Amino acid sequence: MRVAVYPGSFDPVTNGHIDILEKISRIFDKIIVAVVHNVSKQALFTLDERVELIRESTKHLDNIEVECFSGLLANYLHSKDACAIIRGLRTVADFEYEMHMGMINKRLIPEVDTIFIMADSRNIFVSSSIIKEAALLGGDVSELVPEIVKLKLEAKRREME
Repeated sequence: MRVAVYPGSFDPVTNGHIDILEKISRIFDKIIVAVVHNVSKQALFTLDERVELIRESTKHLDNIEVECFSGLLANYLHSKDACAIIRGLRTVADFEYEMHMGMINKRLIPEVDTIFIMADSRNIFVSSSIIKEAALLGGDVSELVPEIVKLKLEAKRREME
């Protein structure tokens, strides 16, 4: 079984993430979306909320699993018998950062390859950070995120008012 891991903070999951998952779901037998707590970012949604949002947003894909993880990605990959790390790319800046991460991961776990998937052109500018900022300031992000995410962002905005 070919298992790939798509790690990230997914705070929140966007249509760009879903696009990447739809593309890779045709390539791998199982994709594990590994939701991590990024200590360098202020999270809007809890880990459990993010897991639930991803599960709801990927119900149409039958080979997706979603779970939280912490610690070294290489150890997690080994524990899941993964053959690949999935990373989405939007810009050249993304590539430069992801290339360095891919190189260190290759050094730590040589049997796992990093696979870069290009974002669809309609999602090039979409990032979780931009989505959060726009939504919390009252912007319409309905074309950028799954419906369940839009509703949860609206609820977070009301909580903050």
